[in-house]
Amino acid sequence: MRQAQQVLVVKTRGPGLHEFTPDARAFLRATGLRLGQMTVFCRHTSASLLIQENADPTVIDDLKTFFSQIAPEGRGRYIHDTEGPDDMPAHIRAALTQTSLTIPFADGELGLGTWQGLYLFEHRRAAHRREVALHALGE
Repeated sequence: MRQAQQVLVVKTRGPGLHEFTPDARAFLRATGLRLGQMTVFCRHTSASLLIQENADPTVIDDLKTFFSQIAPEGRGRYIHDTEGPDDMPAHIRAALTQTSLTIPFADGELGLGTWQGLYLFEHRRAAHRREVALHALGE
């Protein structure tokens, strides 16, 4: 067994899904590993990770709309608003999604389905520099 690790920087432009599948695939190819698992970990509490459809952009639009409805912004709505009205809603949205994903790989390729992509889900309005840790374990 061998392992490799890298931290990706995903620059966001505000709320929404930011695909990083090509970067994860490039990392895996560079490791030379053929069979194993890759763990993807978001190092933030107001952003999260999703495996989601990457063919139809309306899926992304609908997800953004849905999450804005179940965790709406608003002054006075939440106790925690240290960084503004989008602060606590961002934490709620991150709590409802995932901060870590595990993806199998075989023949040096991620085992994603035809229409699946890896996304960082930015929950804050401002642009951010997000870090995603990739860790591959295999042979």
